[in-house]
Amino acid sequence: MSGKLYGVGLGPGDPSLMTLRAVEAIAEADVIAYHSARHGRSIARSIAAKHLRDDHIEEALVYPVTTETTDHPGGYRGAIDDFYAEASARLAAHLDAGRTVAVLAEGDPLFYGSYMHMHKRLVERYDTEVIPGVTSVSAAAARLGTPLAEGEEVLTILPGTLPEEELTARLAATDAAVVMKLGRTFPKVRRAMEGSGRLGAARYVERATMAGERLAELADVDAESVPYFSVAVLPSQVDAEPAARESESTGEVVVVGTGPAGPLWLTPETRGALAAADDLVGYTTYLDRVPVRPGQRRHGSDNRVEAERAEFALQLARRGRRVAVVSGGDPGVFAMATAVLEAASADAYADVQVRVLPGLTAANAAAARAGAPLGHDYATISLSDRLKPWEVIAERLRAAASADLVLALYNPGSRSRTWQVGKARDLLLEHRAPDTPVVVARDVGGADERVRIVRLADLDPAEVDMRTILLIGSSQTRTVRRAGGEQVVWTPRRYPET
Repeated sequence: MSGKLYGVGLGPGDPSLMTLRAVEAIAEADVIAYHSARHGRSIARSIAAKHLRDDHIEEALVYPVTTETTDHPGGYRGAIDDFYAEASARLAAHLDAGRTVAVLAEGDPLFYGSYMHMHKRLVERYDTEVIPGVTSVSAAAARLGTPLAEGEEVLTILPGTLPEEELTARLAATDAAVVMKLGRTFPKVRRAMEGSGRLGAARYVERATMAGERLAELADVDAESVPYFSVAVLPSQVDAEPAARESESTGEVVVVGTGPAGPLWLTPETRGALAAADDLVGYTTYLDRVPVRPGQRRHGSDNRVEAERAEFALQLARRGRRVAVVSGGDPGVFAMATAVLEAASADAYADVQVRVLPGLTAANAAAARAGAPLGHDYATISLSDRLKPWEVIAERLRAAASADLVLALYNPGSRSRTWQVGKARDLLLEHRAPDTPVVVARDVGGADERVRIVRLADLDPAEVDMRTILLIGSSQTRTVRRAGGEQVVWTPRRYPET
């Protein structure tokens, strides 16, 4: 009969944090295996030392490399893969001889641990039990004495080995985070914290629950002193003090776009700005797309008061508040960025910082749903004559149509504007063939999404409202029905010679 394999989680370092089941498994084992570097010392063995017996067979699994410097023909990954294969074979020999093997693992065996690599190689062949352990993440939060995540907050666990830009994006987008595997990665992690605007809230925990434990503000830590067994923590923001308070200091206004609909199309940068804001200002429909956060103030208003909304946001910022002005789509495309910058140009707001963050546009979202109708040159025009005369709109439509540009038509119709779509269709038919493809996209990304491809001559104004965007093809735009009945439309990148 083969022996049994245990993956034993030992917890973060304090032997008293080992579970009862971990102690039982060690007692049942004939063989105790643990990882170590070439110097022979093993943190895992030191945690479990008082539970080891003289009759235990010990298997020290010595890493061939601890950095990525190696002359192995397969590089670092090749050297490590060979090591795990050889270690698994050593354990398998004991198991085949009927011995019970306990592999000691700091923290939890299946959480960024080395045990998992042997587990995957052996679990299908032998009776296996994994004993969970307290992770360094839980230990760090306990030692800091602060909640990691509360309510509906999202906790993100990140390895510090990720590229800096990826770290920055993920830190900006999440509520709370723990970055592991510091050591040599610490300078990069610190820059990512700063780049995501989270450095001020970041904490540092070194060797949690172990001898030599250290707690500090991350910004104050000397990079040369950081060991591998340390983590960076962004704790829960629920009870955090607002970074900007009512005072004589100047806050800022960040204009963000939520995309056409829903959180799937928010950028990490926008998520971070929304999370960091003290106040959210915007059209109520767009504010409803943003999750409610404790301590944040929300100022919703009607869709027709852009100037007043911009002025209000700037006044809040002058009192030291961090304000996010929320738009749909991209804030710079027929949205709030222009209104905010126009108001901010007044002398009274000269010292208020204003940033505009890009968002996914309705045109891009609709085009992706239909295929690639914007694959060549295109023009974007609003059919709303509330802020400009219809004569100007008609002139621009003629100019774009005569230039054979694909057209993205925003704000095509509403309850109070019912004739513009028909007028635009008739005008375009003077320059385009009746069978020109038109993408009629309504509520893209939303619950009522409907995307159709029709002929320009068949465009029905009654089917168009303010939640609809129209993409009018050029003379080169093609429509094809693919296998399975799917209809797609695209505009070739190559334009024919004159």
